[in-house]
Amino acid sequence: MVSQGQPGPEGTAGGAPGRGMRRRDWRILVAGVTAITLAGVAAAAILIATHRPSTTLLRPSGIPASVSTSLADLMQLSSLPHHPAPGFTLTDQNGRTMSLSALRGKVVVLEFMDPHCVDICPIVSQEFVDAYHDLGRAAGKVVFAAINVNQYHASVAAMAGYSREHGLTAIPSWHFFTGPLPALQSAWRAYEIAVQAPNPNADIIHTSAIYFIGPAGQETFLASPMADHTRKGTAFLPASQLAEWGHGIALIAGHLAG
Repeated sequence: MVSQGQPGPEGTAGGAPGRGMRRRDWRILVAGVTAITLAGVAAAAILIATHRPSTTLLRPSGIPASVSTSLADLMQLSSLPHHPAPGFTLTDQNGRTMSLSALRGKVVVLEFMDPHCVDICPIVSQEFVDAYHDLGRAAGKVVFAAINVNQYHASVAAMAGYSREHGLTAIPSWHFFTGPLPALQSAWRAYEIAVQAPNPNADIIHTSAIYFIGPAGQETFLASPMADHTRKGTAFLPASQLAEWGHGIALIAGHLAG
């Protein structure tokens, strides 16, 4: 699976004010040439220093104060215009058919996963488990959910097997939704998830995105999961970043839960 994200904000370079010198008579100019030269060297050093790229990150607007700018940058977090989240009716890993509207009153953290994925989906799954534990008492106000993107493995049993394998059953409010292909495709389009599944034996390539839906059913934030890869192509995320992601998801969900 390939995550399709956007680059984070870049630093800005500071500018240096221009400097000028009034013209004097030639005798003073010649007499002071050494001093002027030294001053020019000093000014050049100042210009070089002030034009070094800044490492200051630009903070996205609308981000909760509890989320640091560096964490928002790591998660490529953005604020959404609070439109109603697109509805769907699908079946979870326990065989329960439900609609998104049935989760009204809860914060919904929604991802799109492949039950056969060995790339970024297991990483996001661990982040969900970490976030659930990090939420503490607020965990009861948050639902963690995913919609299947693998049309060739769309059975309830496949959702249940993936959930067990990756420890998601530890989350009481976990739902891995699946259903008929037209219903899945409708959800993918509604949430702008691109899916490429050329045949049953090919890797499923799809957009990786986490939507944060508030208790009133409105889209509020969007994050873009990430992963590094070894030389052999194995996906991983350093432990520190994995922990940061879990904490960030919990901070945002907790903020929405009040």
